[in-house]
Amino acid sequence: MTSHLDGAFWAALPWTALGVLAVLAATYAASKIAGKHAVIDVAWGLLFCAVAVVAFVASANHGDDARRWLLLVLVLVWGLRLAVHIGRRSRGAGEDPRYEEFLRDRGELGIIAVVYGLQGVLAWVISAPVQVGMFLEGPLGVLAYVGAVVWVVGIAFEAVGDWQLDRYKAQPKDARPPVMDRGLWAWTRHPNYFGDACVWVGLFLVAADRWPGALTVFAPAIMVYLLAFGSGKRILERRMSQRPAYREYMERTSGFVPLPPKR
Repeated sequence: MTSHLDGAFWAALPWTALGVLAVLAATYAASKIAGKHAVIDVAWGLLFCAVAVVAFVASANHGDDARRWLLLVLVLVWGLRLAVHIGRRSRGAGEDPRYEEFLRDRGELGIIAVVYGLQGVLAWVISAPVQVGMFLEGPLGVLAYVGAVVWVVGIAFEAVGDWQLDRYKAQPKDARPPVMDRGLWAWTRHPNYFGDACVWVGLFLVAADRWPGALTVFAPAIMVYLLAFGSGKRILERRMSQRPAYREYMERTSGFVPLPPKR
């Protein structure tokens, strides 16, 4: 990539990493106040927002302005919506059972490394299409517009899926079905995870529209793998599958990609 990206790109990398570190430091402080490490879930989207803002500032006078603004807006809309939604959902709640299981018998340094350090590294690496795309020359092409459409599909799945789940949880327990299996949740057990995957595939396509953006394909590949097979989904479903109704739901509903439910 050195022959296609000038020195400004490489000079920006330490600054985007510092942006990630700043969000992580604030999040760790917030976790001490809240008494739970699940606050990192709120910060997940904010890590990408920090990278996008720093890269946008650093790429001034270096990349295509339309692509820079497009990437900035898409990341900020996704990251801020996710942070607000998770923050509202977790307000007043205790530690997430996934973290209780994952962090059991770990010391403080181990928790910092696994929860904060690992997620910081992942966010910085996965944001590669955004960091590279900010510095790419040349106008937006067809692939970039396709990426924007894929992003819209993804954010719609996330937002609608979250809204439908919130409406389900708002019902009295004795008046609602034992499992949320309506709307998008009838087609996939994780519409928000699938939407997340589409968001990052879309951002990659915006960057891949110009060389060497295509070389950042590892980023959406990591994100899709984490969403489809990662610890969050695996631990959640292992806990939920203890309920007979959820086991039946798993048998008839796709685990990731939306598919017609089995009868």
